[in-house]
Amino acid sequence: MSQFGPLFTPFNESIADIPLPEKFTFPFYYQPHPLAVLAAEQLQQHLLQQTDWQHNFGLEQQTKPCKQAQKLKPIGKMFGVLVVKNTQGEIGYLSAFSGKIADQNILPNFVPPVFDMLSKDSFFKLEYEEINQLSHKLKLLESHPELAKLKQALTTVTDAAEQAIAEHRKLMIENRKSRKAQRNNLAGLSEEEQTTISIEMSRQSVEDKHQLSTLKREWGAKVEHAKQLFDEIANQVQSVKQQRKQLSNALQNKLFSQYDFLNIKGECRDLNDIFHDAPNHQPPAAAGECAAPKLLQYAFKNALTPIVMAEFWWGVSPKSEIKQHQNYYPACHGKCRPILGHMLEGMEVDENPLLTNPAQGVDLPIVYQDPYIVIVNKPAEFLSVPGKNITDSVFSRMKKKFPDATGPLIVHRLDMSTSGLMVIALSKEVNKHLVQQFINRTVTKRYIAKIDGVLTQESGTISLPLRVDLDDRPKQLVCYEYGKHAETYWQKVASESSYSLVHLYPKTGRTHQLRVHCAHHDGLHMPILGDDLYGKTENRLYLHAQRLAFNHPHTNQPMTFEVNADFE
Repeated sequence: MSQFGPLFTPFNESIADIPLPEKFTFPFYYQPHPLAVLAAEQLQQHLLQQTDWQHNFGLEQQTKPCKQAQKLKPIGKMFGVLVVKNTQGEIGYLSAFSGKIADQNILPNFVPPVFDMLSKDSFFKLEYEEINQLSHKLKLLESHPELAKLKQALTTVTDAAEQAIAEHRKLMIENRKSRKAQRNNLAGLSEEEQTTISIEMSRQSVEDKHQLSTLKREWGAKVEHAKQLFDEIANQVQSVKQQRKQLSNALQNKLFSQYDFLNIKGECRDLNDIFHDAPNHQPPAAAGECAAPKLLQYAFKNALTPIVMAEFWWGVSPKSEIKQHQNYYPACHGKCRPILGHMLEGMEVDENPLLTNPAQGVDLPIVYQDPYIVIVNKPAEFLSVPGKNITDSVFSRMKKKFPDATGPLIVHRLDMSTSGLMVIALSKEVNKHLVQQFINRTVTKRYIAKIDGVLTQESGTISLPLRVDLDDRPKQLVCYEYGKHAETYWQKVASESSYSLVHLYPKTGRTHQLRVHCAHHDGLHMPILGDDLYGKTENRLYLHAQRLAFNHPHTNQPMTFEVNADFE
């Protein structure tokens, strides 16, 4: 065993025939290196066999979980491995998990957190308990029966005031109409009689206004009295809320300042400093608790040289995210990207593939063309519109080929990794006509996908609302509270021993809709092959927009285009 104890785990088989990588892993887009896969598999065996702690991952093959663990809600977790070389030239690996497991953040054989907020002498527990006490006090205040009673009384008297004033205003309008009719009937009366009537009508008008002022004053006093009674308790609630918010923010900033991250050059920065230039200048909750920064921090502190890393999901899938048991996933963008950007400074790291243009030198086939529209067969890994780092796209190609075209050209989009049919409008008017067809859902779109699994049913409908994952853009989450309605009809085409071909008919057009609906456990629970966001990386994403049908924007005649997928 190495001098670093059980945290530095030797490989239990020879790695002499596995060449070391030339550069360290680019953590946000990678294909796991054989060394990382070997380390991950060895860690997974440990997870199945260890008896030092118990956590319900929701796995059938979990070996004899204790009764207490069985009673707990099944929760999967992200794990990470970092292959390292020590000062003696030994190659082994480190293990880590994200967040907590079994209500602990320190477990045998895993690297410790960057900062142990749960330690006995940590300020976190004491100050967090103070916040909990305020939360309890707030709960009691908000549930106080007198508060609800006073709130209802305030609502009742406010509504009554508005109604009384509204009714008097209505009466004033009727009185005004009556006086106007009287004025129109003054002809034939003497001048003295007309003057007398006019003075009386003016007096009535003044009296109406005086009554309105009195009414407002009287009801205003009643409303103010009810409001004062309500505010006596409501202000206490607001005061506790404000106090809790201030303490929480102070604790969070104090906590973030304890998370100091090293890089290979020995430079140290805390979370507040690292996220200073982030869009909201504030670290997100649980920043620094993911496996990747914990692994690198331990390596740098203990003179271990990082070689390659990988992270995988272990256990049941979460409700919202797309995570499947034993699948490898990149580091998240919202929490980890700023941290790892600092930690990887000074290291030779694999190139970011998102900065290179995979469409360079690739043709964009035109399927159909007339003076109004163009139909193209977009290749996979080809942008529909210019991106942040790459401008080459369907839009830029069409703009160059049709310099006299007007309007936005692009009517609808396909994901960069999705191949298939797109319609291009050559004028602003045509674009407007076609966009309206998409809005009215009169356009028929059929996709074909190769999914990772064997379908047992012939068809079905998936309805899962989607929203962006704010911590890991551009990934999408299933969210019933804030997500937008997304619906897909599917039909099985064929099944082989390990995969199925399926037709997908999106009734809505949400970002990554088909990819999430296939991968999510409440959808098909079978990711599209090659889906590097929600499944496993392959040579391409096996998703193709195969069929497109709409009415021609000039002739209004039905048009149907179909191009088979090149899935070979």
